[in-house]
Amino acid sequence: MKWIRAWLILLCGAVGVLVAAPAFAGAKQAVESLLMPGEVSKAHARYEKDCNKCHENFKTQNQNKKCLDCHKEINADINKKVGSHGRIKDINDRECRTCHSEHKGRDRSIAAFDKESFDHTQTDFKLKGWHIQLECAQCHNPAAKFREAKKECINCHQDDDRHKGRLGEQCKNCHIEEGWKISRFDHEKTDFKLKERHKDVACADCHPNERYANTPGDCFFCHEMDDVHKRNHGKKCDSCHSESGWFKIKFDHDKDTRFELKDVHAKLACKDCHSENVYEKRLKTDCFSCHESSDKHKGQYGKVCNKCHTTEAWVRAAFDHNEDTTFNLRGNHKKVACEDCHRGSIFDEKLGTGCYTCHRFDDAHRGQEGKSCERCHDERGWETKVVFDHNITKFPLHGTHIFITCEECHVSNTYKDAEVKCNSCHAKDDVHKERLGPKCELCHGPYDWLAWQFDHDTQTDFPLDGKHDGIDCHACHKEKVKSKIELSMSCYSCHKDDDAHNGNLGTQCDKCHVTSSFKKKKLN
Repeated sequence: MKWIRAWLILLCGAVGVLVAAPAFAGAKQAVESLLMPGEVSKAHARYEKDCNKCHENFKTQNQNKKCLDCHKEINADINKKVGSHGRIKDINDRECRTCHSEHKGRDRSIAAFDKESFDHTQTDFKLKGWHIQLECAQCHNPAAKFREAKKECINCHQDDDRHKGRLGEQCKNCHIEEGWKISRFDHEKTDFKLKERHKDVACADCHPNERYANTPGDCFFCHEMDDVHKRNHGKKCDSCHSESGWFKIKFDHDKDTRFELKDVHAKLACKDCHSENVYEKRLKTDCFSCHESSDKHKGQYGKVCNKCHTTEAWVRAAFDHNEDTTFNLRGNHKKVACEDCHRGSIFDEKLGTGCYTCHRFDDAHRGQEGKSCERCHDERGWETKVVFDHNITKFPLHGTHIFITCEECHVSNTYKDAEVKCNSCHAKDDVHKERLGPKCELCHGPYDWLAWQFDHDTQTDFPLDGKHDGIDCHACHKEKVKSKIELSMSCYSCHKDDDAHNGNLGTQCDKCHVTSSFKKKKLN
């Protein structure tokens, strides 16, 4: 133990010398080196021989000041209360060495820092949205300090910028951490506020190729292709239109012009009248100037259209034929167009009032019944009032025959020559193609082709039983019949191809088989 006492005496003497004589700096450093508890970290290795860089003799209360004098950025954070150090509530009451230990060796970390438990909300960059899932190294370069990580979006996401820098570097103006596709850009803060229909427009519709800077705010820049007026109305779309839609027009034709739009005119599109530049060509206000090409009368009735017509529609004529002429329009005559009767000049032509005057070309009788059409017909239609009673003939009209026109059966002018056989009129309707003969009335009545009645069991010598019941008529009746149906009743006539015996047992199948099935036999 003697060497220990000697060492302490030497140490105390050296300390006394240092206190009494500051000029012996080398001796002082030597003693401090002897007292150093261990190697410092790599970050402080260059100051290892200069203890005064970090320590002040006999003044431990000034230790934090020494640290902050060197780590000025940390000191600034504490003063501004920013960063992870500035957010520690009792930072001014703590010693730096509480969290940061030294003299533990070159490879020991100076900070007691756990990445897994670190609370990132205590920094200037709180993790939200997709950032929560990221690894530290994705934002923090391992070779740099954590505080050196840049905070602007563009620093990390420059390669993700589909705008190619055309919108600047402030990604947060539009995007949030929940995802790129979730945009929060407020267009109201721009010089062009989005109203009405513009609210639903996609960005790319106005900003093609991601060009946002210096985008014109006039309508025509975007809507030139929508200009149905072909520039006839100029480029100031907003003089007539608004953001609520093209069809909601601000321009009031009734107040802003001398031509009030009424009835049908109120529904017209501008281009229907203004086919040329509206500022260069002034339109006349008379009907004929616009409707000359619509004049179905070809000038026969003059150019003062409003004598007969109104703005409600061409077909609603103000002219009253019943009051203004001696020929009242009744029945189907009410629907007749003027030119159907008045084919010449209306002011020069005098028309007769007899039916045959107009309807001589409609005479299906070819003059056979005379010219007094009104004896059988009236204005309701040729077929509405027909005096002739067909039931007094040898062919009374029943069923659907009541509704057909005379001409459908009477194709010639001589009515008595019309045949009364069904097939004379309905040959083209014969779905049997003459395989059941020409006497349609055996099965069908005059009411409907589908409403047929024929009992094969009672009306023929061949009852349909077994498999024959419900069989299609054409399965047996395959050949055309000119007058009377004569069909063999032997099984073999139809089932020759089904004969499994190849004719070895004869042609009288019914001796062994029954109609319900070939497999059922009469013989054991």
